[in-house]
Amino acid sequence: MKKTAIVLSSILGAISTLVLAFFIYYFSITAGVRLDANKLNDSVQNVRVYDCYGHEINLPDLKKCASFSKLPSFVPNAFVAVEDKRFYSHSGFDYKRIGKAILRNVSSFSFREGASTISQQLIKNTHLSGEKTLTRKLKEMKLTRVLEKRYSKEEILSLYLNSIYFGHSAFGIEEAASFYFKKTAETLSPAESATLAALVQSPNRYSPFRDGEKCLKRRNFVLSLMRDQGYISTEEYHEAVSEPLPLAPNEESGSGSTYLALVFEEFANLFPAEKPDDSTLKIYTYYDPALQRSTESFETETDYSACILDNLSHGVKAYYSSAGRIKRLPASLMKPLLVYAPALEMNAISPATPILDEKTDFGGYSPKNYNDEYAGYVSARTALSRSMNVPAVKLLNVIGVDKAAEYMAKMGLHVNDEDQSLALALGGMKEGYSLPDIAFAYSTFASTGNYSPSRAIRKIENASGKTLYEWKPAFTRVFSEDTAAIMNDMLQTAVQEGTAKKLRSLDFQIAAKTGTGANSSGNTDAYTVSYTSENTVAVWMGMRDNSPIKTTGGNQPAALALSLNRKLYEDHSPADFPVCDGVVRIAFDKEEYEKNHRILSADPSAPLITTLSELFRASALPQETSTRFSCPTIQKPKISVKNGSVLIELCQTEYYDYVIKRKNNGKTVIIYEGNYRSKIIDNSVSAGETYEYSVTPVYKGKAGESVILPSVRVQKHNGVPDHWWD
Repeated sequence: MKKTAIVLSSILGAISTLVLAFFIYYFSITAGVRLDANKLNDSVQNVRVYDCYGHEINLPDLKKCASFSKLPSFVPNAFVAVEDKRFYSHSGFDYKRIGKAILRNVSSFSFREGASTISQQLIKNTHLSGEKTLTRKLKEMKLTRVLEKRYSKEEILSLYLNSIYFGHSAFGIEEAASFYFKKTAETLSPAESATLAALVQSPNRYSPFRDGEKCLKRRNFVLSLMRDQGYISTEEYHEAVSEPLPLAPNEESGSGSTYLALVFEEFANLFPAEKPDDSTLKIYTYYDPALQRSTESFETETDYSACILDNLSHGVKAYYSSAGRIKRLPASLMKPLLVYAPALEMNAISPATPILDEKTDFGGYSPKNYNDEYAGYVSARTALSRSMNVPAVKLLNVIGVDKAAEYMAKMGLHVNDEDQSLALALGGMKEGYSLPDIAFAYSTFASTGNYSPSRAIRKIENASGKTLYEWKPAFTRVFSEDTAAIMNDMLQTAVQEGTAKKLRSLDFQIAAKTGTGANSSGNTDAYTVSYTSENTVAVWMGMRDNSPIKTTGGNQPAALALSLNRKLYEDHSPADFPVCDGVVRIAFDKEEYEKNHRILSADPSAPLITTLSELFRASALPQETSTRFSCPTIQKPKISVKNGSVLIELCQTEYYDYVIKRKNNGKTVIIYEGNYRSKIIDNSVSAGETYEYSVTPVYKGKAGESVILPSVRVQKHNGVPDHWWD
């Protein structure tokens, strides 16, 4: 017994020592911790967003507060039901829930399940960092106890509802009600209240605009808890679960500019599985205030969006949209991304490739050019710069829709199976893409064929300066460097002489593509995407309800792109696009190209005037070389006998000299030697004689292959031509 008593005494002593040590540690850690009423009433005061210069961005009206007394009871009760069902009975800590969480964590060998009450969440969101340390937990315990002593349950709920983050840059239930449902918090229905309560655990994961199925499942789970806990009746439950989710956000709601909405959207994506500890974060962005003001100051009768990227850091410098982050059909912006660049990469074309622009039916699909005008044979460069529709569809038909869609996917632009048709070449699809996503894809060309998405957030730090996240572009090779270099050159032609010529007043290298979408009522979308070696500028104009507009991509959108590029480079000019060793300029035979629509490398001996030149991938040079001048050749001339004389008509190759010989009775004489003449007449022939002629082309003293003409017999002259030979 004595031994047992000694053991028990030792154990109790050890426990007492540990408890004492714990309390000493607890009081030493929490001695200076104070509850700050100002922080409770301004939960986002420690959210700091900085521009590209390190200056803090002002966040006016970031959080609108709801009056708790005006809220229907089911609004706060929805949050109590799912977040803290014993909220009204505990004094800050739910010990029963804590015990269950400990058991589950131990049994699963993890620490996934928490047991924070609403009071604890309020303290964590307003006073503490998100670090999972014992020190932070002890501070949370003290502050929670103080909170429960000083504030009533209704006051705590009010502070909580006005402080929590609901995703999409919406802080507090008033802002959330406006963003998700286009109404005030006091007019929320039970189903809408449950939807917002469902978001709290993970706003990004359960957003109805990201994953409606997950959101609906969790909303209905919250409604079931509200029913089971007596906050709504069974009848109200059945009515609420039948209510649809919101289909689109209120784009006129939100905190600050569309750029800030982009920042908070990225922020939610970075922390998808847990509520962000936004109160302690410093968010550093690529935001350029002057550029942002320029994007927002354009006057137009339509809605519009503008996005400016840095091609080196892949950071978003400015972004504005009067229509929100909508997706629209991309029109002819698809041609470089989906058609021409893949065709170059697959060696299906070069910029010189002749394409017959004519009315064409592709198995029932018959695209039209602008004004239903067709140009005959044009080069791929010309077809792209003028944004001709038929050549683009022809090329897509050659390379294959499936293959082209694979290239698009590498640039973050996924094509649905039901959209895979030749109409894709002209932007024909059901949903379309957002302007930033299109801009990200175009920056691939400026990045030597490497794709990376761009981001608004550069870095995130916590209150102590620890870096929690830093953006580093993750590149995917989409096109080879030589393909990208050729595309840069071809799209510069669109600026110099094509649909984007409104930009040609800029005195530096700039590439661009325009696009105009239309339906039976008229134009609906107008785009200009331009880029230099440094930045990409994308502009869209249209109406959010898809009603007709009067502009085209080459007009007002190009004018805004011009203005933004001038602002970008008001104090310097961007460097030229990089030169690629894999791209060479090759001269090719002009006559063969224009007459027979074939690309033959020019004869090394050819006069410059008889050649054209174009860029080619060094790995895909023309396979044939013209010998028109090093080995002169001609078509067989025509010969006839007329009025007692022999007439020889030469083909039109004026760069050659000619030697014409006549053979008769074993004797050969030269009847002509000299420059090209269309007709040669031999009147030194005799009636009754048969003659054979040969014509030899000569270039710079080098004779080509002689052409032997059919023999002719000169009859006695009777005023009628004797023979006509072909």
